Amino acid sequence: MTELSEKTIGEWLEYWAKEAPDREYIVFSDRDLRWNFKVFNDRVDRLAKGLMTIGIKKGTHVGIWASNVPDWVTMFYACSKIGAITITVNTNFRMYEAEDLMRKSDMEVLCIIDHEKENNFLDMTYKILPELKTQERGELHSEKLPHMKSVIFLGSESHRGMYTVYELMTRGWAVTDEEYQKAKSECNCYDAINIQYTSGTTGFPKGATLSHFGICNNGYLTGVHLDFSKDTRLCVCVPLFHCFGLVLGILNCVVHGCTMVIVERFDPLLVLACIHKERCTALYGVPTMYISMLNHPMFDIFDLTSLHAGIMAGALCPVPLMQEVENKMHMIVTSEYGLTEASPGMTQSRWDDPLEVRLHTVGREFEHCEVKVLDPEGNECPVGVEGEMCNRGYNNMLGYYNDPEATAQLIDKNNWLHSGDLGYKDENGNFRITGRIKDMIIRGGENIYPSEIETFLQTMPEIKIVQVVGVPSKKYGESVGAFIMLNEGCQLHESDVKDYCQDQIARYKIPKYVFFVDEFPLTGSGKIQKFKLREMAVEILKEKGITIV
Repeated sequence: MTELSEKTIGEWLEYWAKEAPDREYIVFSDRDLRWNFKVFNDRVDRLAKGLMTIGIKKGTHVGIWASNVPDWVTMFYACSKIGAITITVNTNFRMYEAEDLMRKSDMEVLCIIDHEKENNFLDMTYKILPELKTQERGELHSEKLPHMKSVIFLGSESHRGMYTVYELMTRGWAVTDEEYQKAKSECNCYDAINIQYTSGTTGFPKGATLSHFGICNNGYLTGVHLDFSKDTRLCVCVPLFHCFGLVLGILNCVVHGCTMVIVERFDPLLVLACIHKERCTALYGVPTMYISMLNHPMFDIFDLTSLHAGIMAGALCPVPLMQEVENKMHMIVTSEYGLTEASPGMTQSRWDDPLEVRLHTVGREFEHCEVKVLDPEGNECPVGVEGEMCNRGYNNMLGYYNDPEATAQLIDKNNWLHSGDLGYKDENGNFRITGRIKDMIIRGGENIYPSEIETFLQTMPEIKIVQVVGVPSKKYGESVGAFIMLNEGCQLHESDVKDYCQDQIARYKIPKYVFFVDEFPLTGSGKIQKFKLREMAVEILKEKGITIV
């Protein structure tokens, strides 16, 4: 069995900078930017020293709110080398969500780009932190966010009240090598290094606190299951702010000493071109990404024969789609199952598993961890019997940030992490996922917790009660549906509800369907039956002649 490593993230980068300095680690093919291990490690060192000059040290909470730009990766490694804890922020977040995350995470430093799609991070940051325009850099005193001290712009332009990466790298000369080495030596592989906010299985988004040890080893074993080697060239077109991009992408490649070809934001044509040009051997994506590539009118002009293996994850993966990817994209498709709180992989099918196993199961448990299907009393279910998927091992998170109660609800007294997902173990030791215990919606790989949207919509004065559920979607797996009971005498149109959400919550959380009801289906004890609302949504759309897409 492959042994677990106690190297920190920074130590892995330094290892390959010494062992294979000229090997490409990061490639942005669309702008022909190429950093080998040595060049990139030197860049990280300069930025890490620069961060120290503005007071960033072990334990500092640093948020990164950006698409997959080159200095997203530089900033992550620079923070990791000196023990600062990165907080990855979803680029789909709007002001309401971003400010809430900054507050909950006690964020001290925010790193941003100017915009991503229609999200203008600069405008939103100045609205959240208006003091940036009047106060000295590094001396920020925010009324809304008292922990926030600095903002860093991940680009070449200068903006009032913000540092730039170039400026910080220049300032790094003020930190001696001895001071830098001391800061690095204080980092331990079991330390917290990353907080990812996830809807989890209950409640509002919570900060899953992950360690070097958990995410480095989970990334490494994912690569083992994909037959990664130093010659692997992985196309990373999934967001880096998720575990999919960060752990299974960035860290998987650094521990294997191989190359990652990064796409700043997913575009099917650009991804196909990158695979063709860079001779990528591995590819990641959620089902909707693979569908858009396969259906692109220029698909046939690209040579994809260099592909060897990859992952389809983030949502339920249709068997016909997996078969089509294998046939047309020349790659072995594996499925990885897990959750952010498990760093994230719990189970994975292997590249050399039989086709039947890869198509119909999520494989077997990761090495060095236990995965069991447990009944409500905590007993292991027999083979073929459905129960809750649970994990115990090195990959379990350290806990939810500042939320011991929620941590105790997720990880029991025997250290079993309860996923909230239903599944069973087959006679060959492979796991199959059958459903979800809780009501979380998964739309195209994005986790959406209904109570978060319900609380936001409840701020509309016309709404008396709102219940949010997942509505089946052919394209995304699920879409968001909102059932609304209005206050007496009030009127709303579904467009009013959608307009109210614009620029306040992420687009993927905005209800696609809005239903107005006079009453909700209730249990005998008066609890709303969400499963009946899901059934009602399908029937209402059918009656209206609306095709589910």
